[in-house]
Amino acid sequence: MQYEGTTYRPPPEADTPLLQVSVGCAHNRCSFCDMYRDVTFRRIPMDQIEADLQQLRGIFPTAERIFLVNGDAFVLKTSRLKEIAEKIHRIFSECRTISMYASIGNIKAKSDHELDELRSLGINDLYVGVESGWDEVLERINKGHTVIEARHQLDRLNRAGINHIANLMLGVAGIGNGLENAQLTAEFLNQVRPSMIWVGTLAIFEGTAIHAEMGRGLFIPATELEILEEEKALIDAIELENVRFYGVHPTNTVRISGRLPQDKRSMIAAIDAGIEKLGTETLSTAFARTSL
Repeated sequence: MQYEGTTYRPPPEADTPLLQVSVGCAHNRCSFCDMYRDVTFRRIPMDQIEADLQQLRGIFPTAERIFLVNGDAFVLKTSRLKEIAEKIHRIFSECRTISMYASIGNIKAKSDHELDELRSLGINDLYVGVESGWDEVLERINKGHTVIEARHQLDRLNRAGINHIANLMLGVAGIGNGLENAQLTAEFLNQVRPSMIWVGTLAIFEGTAIHAEMGRGLFIPATELEILEEEKALIDAIELENVRFYGVHPTNTVRISGRLPQDKRSMIAAIDAGIEKLGTETLSTAFARTSL
């Protein structure tokens, strides 16, 4: 396997074979992200993809699911994704799901017909970097989309039958704004109906735009206690049926997971227990996070 650059995949895909189809991230301008600063976005040649698939076949006796890396593989043109999917199905005939990261802009660039075509080839479970349901926050972190745009594009995925996972970031609204961000984000989730909700916590890395803003006093990080209260408020306000809430990202101070709505109270109780264990004094500051 010839992975180029640091390879990232969502925690739920820990046991999924990883096939690199692109290097870096086509957007690569989010103010908080340093994941792809050291590489230039490009596509992986098809002959390398085919060779890597053959190697994966030798490693995995069976693979009903394959994850395409890197940062926003759904940016590839429909014709390219179709060719990759066809190669996967030829080598892994048992594969049922081809998953990857996607941005709202990636979805916007594809027609309804193209989305239908891709779903018919098993492309599903797109991890979409939503981060927040608050326009003010999205603009500050330079996500490249608005709430209205995100709602429209995720509705298009729903109509095509493509499941989408909402990637959210606790603490991204800054100090004093956690509860409002939780409420607006929950309202957004209730409208777009993701198949899963995956929650991480803002980490501020040297060299990023948000780090520079913090240095100039333009962004003040939320305390760990406020972040945990934000997560509780988010869980409480979500009104979805049979949706997995996955909050075990390495950046999270208290790691929880469960299914909504049935595990809502137990997850909130677990956060409360974490607050009690760590203590409000410990949680009264913002922790330094060194990696994703």
